[in-house]
Amino acid sequence: MSDKIIVNRLAGSIGAEIIGADVKNEHHWPIIRKAFIDFSVISIREQNITPDDHLTFAKRWGEINVNRFFNSLESYPNIAIVLKEADQTAAIGEDWHTDHSYDTKPAMCSILHAIDLPPYGGDTCFSSQYAAYDALSNKMKKMLDGQYAWHSSRHAFGETAKSDAQHKTGNFKNANKATQDALHPVVITHPLSGKKALYVNPDFTTHLEGFKPSESKAILSFLYSHCQNADFQCRIKWKKGDVTMWDNRATWHKAINDYQGYRRYMHRITVEGCTVNP
Repeated sequence: MSDKIIVNRLAGSIGAEIIGADVKNEHHWPIIRKAFIDFSVISIREQNITPDDHLTFAKRWGEINVNRFFNSLESYPNIAIVLKEADQTAAIGEDWHTDHSYDTKPAMCSILHAIDLPPYGGDTCFSSQYAAYDALSNKMKKMLDGQYAWHSSRHAFGETAKSDAQHKTGNFKNANKATQDALHPVVITHPLSGKKALYVNPDFTTHLEGFKPSESKAILSFLYSHCQNADFQCRIKWKKGDVTMWDNRATWHKAINDYQGYRRYMHRITVEGCTVNP
């Protein structure tokens, strides 16, 4: 790699690709960190790394979260496997979500390394929850300020979800450990940027605290629709070796499952976060 590092913005609200950086080079980390804070999602192109290199890079950000529900790489319990085999039809993460919002201290970031990719498709979409919050009316912001929402792992990874496609493929495990419930502000102040962001998501948020079920459903349905506005999004097109990382406190993401008949294999490390505050 050359010594010149280029950060290319991918969209107006979110996302950048970084060319010329090496995650193994500790001197490149400040540039990568700034881009992560500025753009929430960064794809560091053309990395030649081992699982140990992946872990070393992740540990620069904080403590590693050992995923309870994903299968892990042999001899590397800290590295989760994100896999869809050629004969499988369902992909992990097809619905909009935020990783680990069901934890009391939600994950800071997820770091995904592309190992084996289909010849086309398999992109990942991201949505900025900064932009989603900023686009709300002042009256809606005022209404949401001070509200809290419950998040849970039970319906996604628990015993009642065992009939879901991903459980049947064997990509998920430990359904009996899906007992996490967490109460978080609907609007948070991001611990790194200081900016306001919406913090609810369709996969793990179950209901708003203190509202009737019909009221909670209506408000959350509006927010989910609002947050999917294309103006808030970017789309990562993967290449083998890419390392893409995203801020779970500032984004949603979803995997595009448009590569039937091909294998897609990645390694994911999740970094622990902190309590999210209004």
